Amino acid sequence: MSHYVIGDLQGCFEPLQRLLEHLNFDPAADRLWFAGDLVNRGPESLQVLRFIRGLGNTAVSVLGNHDLHLLARAAGGRAGRRDTLDAVLAAPDRQELLDWLRHRPLLHEHEGWLLLHAGLPPQWNLAQARRAARQVEAVLRGPDHARFLSSMYGDEPALWSPGLRGHRRLRFIVNAFTRLRYCDALGHLDLRPKGAPGSQAEGLMPWFAVPGRASRNAEILFGHWSTLGQVHWPEHRVWGLDTGAVWGGRLTALCLETRRLTQVECPEYRRPEGGKLD
Repeated sequence: MSHYVIGDLQGCFEPLQRLLEHLNFDPAADRLWFAGDLVNRGPESLQVLRFIRGLGNTAVSVLGNHDLHLLARAAGGRAGRRDTLDAVLAAPDRQELLDWLRHRPLLHEHEGWLLLHAGLPPQWNLAQARRAARQVEAVLRGPDHARFLSSMYGDEPALWSPGLRGHRRLRFIVNAFTRLRYCDALGHLDLRPKGAPGSQAEGLMPWFAVPGRASRNAEILFGHWSTLGQVHWPEHRVWGLDTGAVWGGRLTALCLETRRLTQVECPEYRRPEGGKLD
């Protein structure tokens, strides 16, 4: 059995099929992990959701910010300027797909590997990260999920505190797991910069490079950061698997057993605005 971890798809279904052919993927024996952002920006979000849901226990996907945005849209939220979610929202199996997506985790663990979409604040150890993920997952899977999704957006609070309560606490957890790239040494999140390390303002650093990060002993797999510039950061024990598929980059898979990367080139489905990828 091989475990393959695949970076952000964002509706890029055809490259996924080519990647699986390169991997000689066998659904009877192998397992697929997806780093979130299954949908949006690319042209085939509906096909991606149907395919991965159809894999059943063969596939695991964590939630990304675009996945949560789809759930918020379905709950009555406003569309983004560059959304490509109409086919999902109009599909006859819309409710089945949305219910399936709503039950995906924020954090997945297996034999020392952690899979999440964006990052962990430096204050959280693994036990704290697990507890935080489970809190949001319980709300998303519960009857009050629509109200939470309507209050999910926003950059504050920027700093974790065990005393955070209610939607402010849940919003911080969502922002960490699905939007984080940079923070300062004390763990204040700055969710605005999207460029490669070295382009950020003074005092900011990649979340995984904060000295003394409490999760530094875990091997972490994540997506979300298409401008990161490299996949493996061995000194920090992290793998950033978003290699810009929707922007004309590559779709990347990591085999956990061999640590071998496999990539396929992708069409440029979307052109970044202002030179920034999201």
